[in-house]
Amino acid sequence: MEIEQQVWGLTPEGEAVILYTLRNDNGCEVQVCNLGAAMVSVKCPDRNGVVADVILGYKDFASYWNDPACSGKSVGRVANRIADGRMTVDGVDYKLETNNGPNHLHGGSRGFGNRLWDARVETNRVVFSLQSEDGDAGYPGEVQIEAAYDLDEENNICLTYVARTDRLTPVNITNHTYWNLAGEDSGDILSHELRLNCSHVLEMNPVQIPTGKLLEVAGTPMDFTSFRRFGDGIASEFNHIKDFRGYDHFFVLDNWKPNILSEIGELRDPKSGRKVTVLSSQAGAMVYTGNWLAGGCPETKSGKRYEDYAGVAIECQNYPDAINHPEFPSVLLKPEDTYCQKIVFRLGAE
Repeated sequence: MEIEQQVWGLTPEGEAVILYTLRNDNGCEVQVCNLGAAMVSVKCPDRNGVVADVILGYKDFASYWNDPACSGKSVGRVANRIADGRMTVDGVDYKLETNNGPNHLHGGSRGFGNRLWDARVETNRVVFSLQSEDGDAGYPGEVQIEAAYDLDEENNICLTYVARTDRLTPVNITNHTYWNLAGEDSGDILSHELRLNCSHVLEMNPVQIPTGKLLEVAGTPMDFTSFRRFGDGIASEFNHIKDFRGYDHFFVLDNWKPNILSEIGELRDPKSGRKVTVLSSQAGAMVYTGNWLAGGCPETKSGKRYEDYAGVAIECQNYPDAINHPEFPSVLLKPEDTYCQKIVFRLGAE
């Protein structure tokens, strides 16, 4: 395993955006950068040994600033949506930025994905760190965050998030990488197949906020308990799939236990044979099929523009809007506790 680093560019303030390249001996290469603690490239072989970049991304670092797709980024302080941008923490009401219709999304316009993180190399991993001050984006408490990327010789990409706070505050961090296992410039992922260890999905209201009800997926277009093509259900009217222009729903991990790494599921591309198995210590995953990529993304790595469904994000995280649902697993971090969550992307081909 080797790690290279280079200056990708400078911000208008003269701060360096650093690109780190992790390589193993099995033909896998991962690039990450300190802008948004983002994963910007993953190159791996298909069943015939042909290597391709299998995640979406842009031609230069400047395109990652405030990109609406949050491509590859570490998002927080609270990933996903908070209804009406309102929450109550320790008896105090807070009003957050509403940057997604009526809702607060991914920590707002100054969320972690739009920040320049500090960075260091520790032997065989890259560690990004960020200080989120008290009142940052409207959230209470100062939070110290680290995001560590590891790549091993078995083609496992391991991402570990650690956070500590000096005051009770919600924390829910995820990685927002879009996968296209046929190659990032190959078209849509509608022929990709997904399997999830999730027999329930959160019911969503028309503005993509959970109602609090769990729906059984059996016999519905949400049933990914065995491999299912995205294209077969992308236009279904079940639980607003058609209204959302595709899948943008939270799947609840069966038999989840806090702090235990479990398999969420597996994404595969039948044509190339590439697959990625996703493991996480989180309570489930938001599956988003890139329903709004067209027209909003900067120029891509391959000099093109992404269309809708060009990639799928499997965002391991806690329940959306959990701060307003006491029946959901809590997202509140106490000063005496440590937030530690892990995501593993296990690459392979068959």
